[in-house]
Amino acid sequence: MNQYNISTDQLALLSLKSHIITDPFHFLDESWSPATYVYHWVGVTCGSRHQRVRFLNLSNMALTSVIPRELGNLTFLVSLDLGSNSFCRNLPQEMAHLGRLKFLDLSFNGFSGKVPSWFGFLHQLQVLNLGNNSFTGSMLLHFLIFPHLRL
Repeated sequence: MNQYNISTDQLALLSLKSHIITDPFHFLDESWSPATYVYHWVGVTCGSRHQRVRFLNLSNMALTSVIPRELGNLTFLVSLDLGSNSFCRNLPQEMAHLGRLKFLDLSFNGFSGKVPSWFGFLHQLQVLNLGNNSFTGSMLLHFLIFPHLRL
């Protein structure tokens, strides 16, 4: 059984940082350092109860990257906003581990591939924005899985 904690969250975020190809405004270069507590990092909000990453908002930062599979280790994540950047390729299967996720905005990026079927494992998901990407496939299945979902 995996033991997740704030160190796991820090490693997941540092993995994301290591995949960043461009960070023209140096948001992550200057803030995301192993020498600084995660809850002081730009775009990161931790919960007070468990001291785990709950919100990750990197929207509108002009970042270019892929999402590493380690991002799926942010198991307390409730909100993930990567909108209006240049993230690309497929979404990793490991994101299915984000079972507490309620808000997911991946709009205005360069994601591609089929709309992931693992969205069905995100039972808490209420808002999903995939607009302006290059996903293929139908969202009809997701309307059936998430009748309450705002797309």
